[in-house]
Amino acid sequence: MRPRADDTLAQRLARSTSVRSEGAALRTADVAGWLAERARAHHFRVERIPLDALDSWFFAADTGNLHHRTGRFFSVEGLDVSLDEGAIRRWQQPIIRQPEVGILGILAKEFDGVLHFLMQAKMEPGNPNLLQLSPTVQATRSNYTGAHRGTPVKYLEYFTDRSRGLVLTDVLQSEHGSWFYRKSNRNIVVEAVDHVPVDDDFCWLTLGQIGELLRRDNVVNMDARTVLACCPVAPAEPGALHTDAELLSWFTVERSRHDVAVERVPLAGIDEWERGEHSIGRADGRYFRLVAVGVEAGNREVTGWSQPLFEPTSTGVAAFLVRRLAGVPHLLVQAKVEAGFLDTVELAPTVQCTPENWTHLPEPQRPCFLDVVHAADPDRIRYAAVHSEEGGRFLNAESNYLFVEADEAQAPLDPPTGFRWATPGQLNNLAQHGHYLNVQARTLLSCLNAGTVRLDHGV
Repeated sequence: MRPRADDTLAQRLARSTSVRSEGAALRTADVAGWLAERARAHHFRVERIPLDALDSWFFAADTGNLHHRTGRFFSVEGLDVSLDEGAIRRWQQPIIRQPEVGILGILAKEFDGVLHFLMQAKMEPGNPNLLQLSPTVQATRSNYTGAHRGTPVKYLEYFTDRSRGLVLTDVLQSEHGSWFYRKSNRNIVVEAVDHVPVDDDFCWLTLGQIGELLRRDNVVNMDARTVLACCPVAPAEPGALHTDAELLSWFTVERSRHDVAVERVPLAGIDEWERGEHSIGRADGRYFRLVAVGVEAGNREVTGWSQPLFEPTSTGVAAFLVRRLAGVPHLLVQAKVEAGFLDTVELAPTVQCTPENWTHLPEPQRPCFLDVVHAADPDRIRYAAVHSEEGGRFLNAESNYLFVEADEAQAPLDPPTGFRWATPGQLNNLAQHGHYLNVQARTLLSCLNAGTVRLDHGV
């Protein structure tokens, strides 16, 4: 018999979080220079190309859906969505369908009694600055099974061979529900038991060092953030406004009460979307467009390829409103419906939207609490940074991520339907299980897990 859980893991993660300026391999102040050096060490180039210039991709004659000639990787299809509530209750859109589970894996190892995490300087064609810190392994099943006929994925064996390490966390999590159709990835952290050779494009960092880097715009990529959110930090809290059972019951009711009809339809002819030479988009310029790029990357498994990407038309906002109740920080979470979710709703930040997509609607129909975030005094903003979304599928997709303090007048204890107060600890517990917290909520939770922001003491 063995213990059901490692009671020391939370303390070990806390110790790693406390080491913020210098790890076993690299000082935090030197990471920017290291990333710049890795960028200079390889040839990177991304250029927009016409849709018809996509190599190995084709639009199906019968549906207009966009496929890869191998039948692998992903396809772009149409989606028809109907909701039972909300300002917009029916629409059609392109959606990415990728019915395979990828691996987002971070390798961990202790140095001088402190957990470090092996981070990769990885180029993604959609990143605004191309190179960002990513997990040790960030690969779709098509990639790591060799469908691209490229070089093998480095360090993959640590996440496929159980004998190579100890699993610290391993959970299926969703990707962006507005742009992916029921897509999940394994979010896994494995502690290596033997010596790990370090490739030039990888470096060991403590959780605290990563937390410091999360203060900077577009340094830690989305895939790293979502894995870090799943680390079982479990902060000790004396109590909460709602018990865990009450929070779960509320969430279950939210999942049950929505009537959401989602149907895959041909991409050709979806309402209000038009195909041009370089993109498929809307005449009103809202939401996003489908574009194509040609890519050259000297350090990737395949050094040259072309692919479609979704490009948002403006910058998003993802913000948690924060209140301290009896001295305990609470976050106002939203049970948010997104068309691509596997199970109707997931917990999202208080505000998650692209504001410019809502300006055509009257004020009462715009997202709840958006005005509170927009009007927040600087001294109420506990954290603000711009982070890019999944650079392997989205082009220049950025969001302003924030924690904003609120009061009773701005965010009452009895919030509108679809909102609930929860502690960071409660959200961290839910992140140990799949499909409770969405990508945007996990990004903000990673900032708490890594010590980037302390809601009890300040930033």
